[in-house]
Amino acid sequence: MKLIDELNNDIQNIIDTQWNLRKGQKVPTTEDVLLSGGAVELDATFLYADLANSSKMAKEFDRRVTAKIIKSFLASTANMIRYLGGSIVSFDGDRIMGIFIGDSKNTSAAKCALKIKYIVHEIIRPKFEAKYESVKNAIFKIDHGVGIDSGTVIAVRGGARGANDLIWIGRAPNLAAKLSDIRESPYQSFITSSVYNMLHNSSKFGGKNNENMWEKRSWSFLDENISVYRSNWWWKP
Repeated sequence: MKLIDELNNDIQNIIDTQWNLRKGQKVPTTEDVLLSGGAVELDATFLYADLANSSKMAKEFDRRVTAKIIKSFLASTANMIRYLGGSIVSFDGDRIMGIFIGDSKNTSAAKCALKIKYIVHEIIRPKFEAKYESVKNAIFKIDHGVGIDSGTVIAVRGGARGANDLIWIGRAPNLAAKLSDIRESPYQSFITSSVYNMLHNSSKFGGKNNENMWEKRSWSFLDENISVYRSNWWWKP
């Protein structure tokens, strides 16, 4: 059979296959979802963390230094997501996506964002600036962005046999990724109103005067104005 015929058959099979949708109670792994027709519906909060200026780093720094910065960011962010009860669902270059479920999923994700800021600004950045003159003298700083949204998604397996992974369908993962791209220093943490409205006070107020750590603003997503909250606070792990 010619390759074009195989492609046509594969696409037609996908179109004709009926979804076997079930409600999930835990974050599924790839093996939990059937490649043909498998789908898991889940109420979850997605956190997307993105290392800023990675293209500039690749151009300005020794590649080995850039690799160490990216590895440090991904490793520490992954550890923090897991420490706060989340699961890692994907890596994409200098980006990482985590998922939180359960009654405190929004509070845990918001805490994670603020703790990631501490790690980047108070640990990773000063350590690399102390070690490498090129990092210290660069016209940009090691920085990042974190976006968080919550909602109902379905997880399906995408790809071919022997080379596939879970993909997440719904607003939350897509919007979280978009929010992580915002660069409005000193604000690095962005959450939607869906997340903010479900926060426990411990993730909403802080400091000696019990101030609101989140500032409301309007943001456009797919030609719709939505309420987004940003924070310039950090939280020591």
